Amino acid sequence: MTPEILLVLGIILVAVVLFATEKLRVDIIALLVLLTVALTGLVSPEEAFSGFASPAVITVWAVYIVSGGLFKTGVADVLGERIIRLAGNSEPRLIAVIMLASGTMSAFMNNIGAAAVLLPAVVGVSRQAKVPLSRLLIPLSFASLMGGNMTLIGTPPNILATSILAERGFESFEFFDFTPMGAIVFAAGILYMVLVGRHLLPVRPTAEEQQTQQLREYISEVRVPPESPLVGKTLADSRLGSDFDLSVLAILREGQLLTALNRDTHLYADDLLFMESEAGTLLKASEELGLAIEAEPELALEQLGSDDFHLVEATLAPRSSIAGRTLRGMRFRDRYGFTALAIWRQGDVITQRLIDVRLRFGDALLLKGPRYRLPALQESNDFLVLEPVMMELRRRNKAWMAVGVMALVLLLVTFFKLHISTALVIGSVLMVLAGCLTMDEAYQSIEWRSVFLIAGMLPLGIAMDNTGTARFLADQIIRLLGNLGPLAVMAGIYVLAGLITEPMSNAAATVLMVPIAIDVALELGASPHAFVLATVIGASTSFLTPVGHQANVLVFGPGGYRFLDYTRVGWLLNIVILVVTLIFLPILWPLFP
Repeated sequence: MTPEILLVLGIILVAVVLFATEKLRVDIIALLVLLTVALTGLVSPEEAFSGFASPAVITVWAVYIVSGGLFKTGVADVLGERIIRLAGNSEPRLIAVIMLASGTMSAFMNNIGAAAVLLPAVVGVSRQAKVPLSRLLIPLSFASLMGGNMTLIGTPPNILATSILAERGFESFEFFDFTPMGAIVFAAGILYMVLVGRHLLPVRPTAEEQQTQQLREYISEVRVPPESPLVGKTLADSRLGSDFDLSVLAILREGQLLTALNRDTHLYADDLLFMESEAGTLLKASEELGLAIEAEPELALEQLGSDDFHLVEATLAPRSSIAGRTLRGMRFRDRYGFTALAIWRQGDVITQRLIDVRLRFGDALLLKGPRYRLPALQESNDFLVLEPVMMELRRRNKAWMAVGVMALVLLLVTFFKLHISTALVIGSVLMVLAGCLTMDEAYQSIEWRSVFLIAGMLPLGIAMDNTGTARFLADQIIRLLGNLGPLAVMAGIYVLAGLITEPMSNAAATVLMVPIAIDVALELGASPHAFVLATVIGASTSFLTPVGHQANVLVFGPGGYRFLDYTRVGWLLNIVILVVTLIFLPILWPLFP
């Protein structure tokens, strides 16, 4: 083992630990890897930054823009809702149809985009069919991961694997080369979930369900006497929230219920304030501010939940810019007119000092506010409202253009053999020129974290090739499993890719594992394409933890899940897909041409 190989293995080990601990963002880790391989001389400066000009990276960001066009014009919404409408009220049928819709959409747009588009519709179906949401959202997420295996653009591992094959001098995959094997894996996943997996799915209360009963206990009515120091002050100046952790939900003034509150709303004598609070903090505030707690409630909670005053659940959107920020810092109530009543995070409900809680991707927020302010929240790029999107907000008159652009991309790739990166950039430009989305919205559609992650990790793959690390690791795999035959070696690569993708990401795992898979195939005298396909399928099986893929994180809060819920459902699914892959992959892609 040479010093260069030891150094590369050390970089890989440190990167895996950093990814697993989540102490740093994944894009920062990738850039640190890039700088390390460049500064240590493992790659040249040109190779270090070649990832940013890689056709694979260009393809990835172009896919996000084309997906954004389908989203902004409502194409994805209409398709998802119409398919789900066919499901009826049967839980097995619901699971099958939701998975079919999610996986099919994921084949032509990014995984998390497909899950995000369908999430509000699934919430609506859950309420209508009276099926617990936690029985539907893990199937939604898992299907988006499996469906991505069916086309070249369905998931970043497919794009990266194709690019790495081409760089190594092998024939690259065509757009639909993934379809036969991907469809078999997808079908096996649906059958597993309907027949077996659904019996392992938990029944968990959502943030809204768990909190409604607590709201009945903590909604209080407080009168502002004429002598109170709050008379004439604004809500911001009253410091009811900052000093006493009290949320003013509405004000009853001279028989009129005021719900459109903001920091500049004034308080007047005899105002009746509807507050969400605990008894201790309410008593403290009433003593210090001279407030009078009403013994006989004037309005019931159901009246506060009228058309003018809406209870809604939301989660951070996939490309939200507010992760790590507080509601106070972004002036949430002033911007959207809603008050946060609770935050669901990893199985726990947070109700204290909500305005100072730093938000995380995967949080589910229970919000209350006027219904007429809901469109602004639904159109926000930062929040995903968990109820059906108001379709009039979409540019539905441009939907046929978005579909046409997508069809043109497929036509250029399939029949005119145009490179996928070029075809998708053409599609991205046409989406903007056709008015399906603006240029600013195109930039906002791109998951820049993923772009920098892939561009930063690609030089590590080059370093593995330059130093012989990939060949060294391939030799170790063959030495360990070679006597058991090529299928055993393929199984080993599949399992290793699946395990690595949990702490890292499927893109990073692909960059590490595809060079090894190619060298393993060459050592065995086998077809690299079969082993690369096994690798990308393994890298897409992020079923064991909620942090294995962003689609899993997206449904974590809304579903009220706990960490091990994914493991209980996903471990057997991993085995099923492994067995299916070992049976059908050698038939579709012979190991020895």
